[in-house]
Amino acid sequence: MKDEQIFRGTPASPGFAGGLTYLAGHARKGHYVRQKTGDAEYAHLVWAIGRATEDTAEMMLQAQGDAADIIEFQLAMLGDDTFADSARVLIDQGAAADLAWSDVLDAEIDNYAGSEDEYFRARAADLMDIRDRVLGMLRGDISEAVPSEVIYIADDITPSIFLGHDWTNGGIALRRGSTTSHVAMLARQRGIPMVVGIGFGEIEAGAPSLLDAQAGWLATEPDDSTVRAWKDGWADFDEEAQVASVFAAKPARTSDDYPVTVLVNIADPADTDHVDITHIDGVGLMRTEFLYNNGLPDEETQYKAYCKVLEWASGKPVTIRTVDAGGDKPVPGFTEEESNPFLGLRGIRLCLANPEIFAVQVRALLRAAVHDHLKVMLPMVSVTEEVTEARAIFRHELKELKAAGIPCGWPEIGIMVEVPAVAICPWRFESPEFFSIGSNDLTQYVMAASRDSGGLAALSRVDNPAVLELIGNVTRCGKETNRLVSLCGDAASDPAMVPLLIEAGVTTLSVAASRIGAVKAAISKVNFSRARSSRERRQF
Repeated sequence: MKDEQIFRGTPASPGFAGGLTYLAGHARKGHYVRQKTGDAEYAHLVWAIGRATEDTAEMMLQAQGDAADIIEFQLAMLGDDTFADSARVLIDQGAAADLAWSDVLDAEIDNYAGSEDEYFRARAADLMDIRDRVLGMLRGDISEAVPSEVIYIADDITPSIFLGHDWTNGGIALRRGSTTSHVAMLARQRGIPMVVGIGFGEIEAGAPSLLDAQAGWLATEPDDSTVRAWKDGWADFDEEAQVASVFAAKPARTSDDYPVTVLVNIADPADTDHVDITHIDGVGLMRTEFLYNNGLPDEETQYKAYCKVLEWASGKPVTIRTVDAGGDKPVPGFTEEESNPFLGLRGIRLCLANPEIFAVQVRALLRAAVHDHLKVMLPMVSVTEEVTEARAIFRHELKELKAAGIPCGWPEIGIMVEVPAVAICPWRFESPEFFSIGSNDLTQYVMAASRDSGGLAALSRVDNPAVLELIGNVTRCGKETNRLVSLCGDAASDPAMVPLLIEAGVTTLSVAASRIGAVKAAISKVNFSRARSSRERRQF
């Protein structure tokens, strides 16, 4: 009988799984055979890139939503001649095609992986994926076939491996990994249990194991007490899921029958295919960064995307955020490389610095505003002048559209509250018609702790009194000035945060689609009258 080992990490996608451990790295490696000339070496590389591109394009046919965005990025990188051209220089200097390709991609991967921003580190995994698939073509590797119903153990996992496997009844435990990686995001969407950061302790292949991705641990050779704890946790998890499914279709009301508005966050119009509009009160946050994945989108592309969501919403409010590029969201031809991008030219700052690019989005939004009920919010607002300048651009483009005889309308225009300067003095901002609290960035800036740093997770929680005090400040302003205040950050999707947010005065929550039922269930347990009384006592 072997001894039990428990490896603790961070939950990346909640759930439970049991099975034998499978240690990644079982692909059969081929051996690269050099070509006779430099031209032949380069031709072989071009052929390998072409084959990898074809395989990626096939994956694209089956991908939807965020998976499609990831594959689309990889296709764009494979189609970027810069990598092949740089490899050609090394080939002309005598390098073999496989080594030339590795050197070029490794340098780019190092740049991304060494970034302070989690977004770039996540993109490094995409570049590793591209590198390895082209190398596999060059060397004739036989792809790794992951068995079914196993606990997959690896340092990290590429999107192509994740998307190419059926994870039913299986799970993932990564020695490193990140809760904000693309694969973690996909795992959450598909309900695949995943734990990251379990460390580099020795794990035997084929060992019986249990994964608790709710609490964040992997047990190999589990003893009876661990098995019981795992079963109890899974039973509780299933019960909560069943309760959530019942509440998902109901209006959100507190235990004393106070109505709470529950909206949904969407990152791509394709997300609407998986959300029943009758179960929610509208869209509290439609991100528009997806439109900029391959560069700057034209007006018509943006207009069609906005109309698709507005038509789906059937008259319920849709709040579209103007492009929040910069920070962790680079856009070629738009954003700038900065030493501290989260405190740099991002959000509305970037848009106002590039009015000709911003005006294209503004025109598309004004055209879409002929559909009810469009609301527009400006991200990363810090001073009142930014709102004034943005509204001036909206007015100018409205005048131009009307002069051209193009149907258009004027949407409600509000702001994101994610900079402490706004949360401290929201009364100074008189022109915004509504406020939407971005709890992720607000917490990050208040606590001076990166939201993507696992080591600072305890400092990045919205339940910190200072953060809750600022949220309460904004809700008081909204009540006194008769303006809607919503919260659309990750905290809104966390059932454990719901009572605290309601106590802080937030009664409009915009949540991830997968958490609608769980959030409504949490709302049903809150007594609004007691929460309000508690808030009023603290104020005085």
